[in-house]
Amino acid sequence: MLSEQGFDLWADGYDKSVGLSDEDNTYPFAGYKAVLGHIYREVMQKSGASVLDVGFGTGVLTSRLYKSGCTISGQDFSSCMIELAQSRMPGAQLYQGDFTKGLVPELDTLRYDFIISTYALHHLTDRQKADFIPHLLTLLNPGGQLLIGDVAFAAQADLDTCRLAAGDDWDEEEFYFVAESMTELKPFCFTPLSHCAGVLAWKR
Repeated sequence: MLSEQGFDLWADGYDKSVGLSDEDNTYPFAGYKAVLGHIYREVMQKSGASVLDVGFGTGVLTSRLYKSGCTISGQDFSSCMIELAQSRMPGAQLYQGDFTKGLVPELDTLRYDFIISTYALHHLTDRQKADFIPHLLTLLNPGGQLLIGDVAFAAQADLDTCRLAAGDDWDEEEFYFVAESMTELKPFCFTPLSHCAGVLAWKR
């Protein structure tokens, strides 16, 4: 896992490196724009939605939601990422914190129409996901949704195929979603959007 300093050093070039991987249709960011677009459309079905973004990075998605009238709160690991995101969303409530240890108290006491996370929760082990995701669901307003867009696969065989194709580029320190294996977290809907990405959705 990258350290906070590692994320800080990556911040300036993050959006560019993600875009190149998406355009080349290569692991790990093939389908990145489709993932963000899918989540954006879901959130925009509710006018003026309150949104919590866990691991928002430079705010690519949340800044669009912010400009479209959503109330944005968020938590990220990197102070440099937060600085970049805050410049895009001056009215957003953004906090620094390691979400592998949970949400900061300021965010954990609020309720949201949507909780979103893109390309962040793969830093949690499967056990941590099984603890953290149910807790996030308790923070949703009635009818709210948890939307996770990430490197994700319908089945273990799909992950194995991607790992083989990625070769030395495969990151063994990340823990990707495999929908068929997530029995503890059902019911949810998985929408695949590339050979290595998709959106997992839970409704309250």
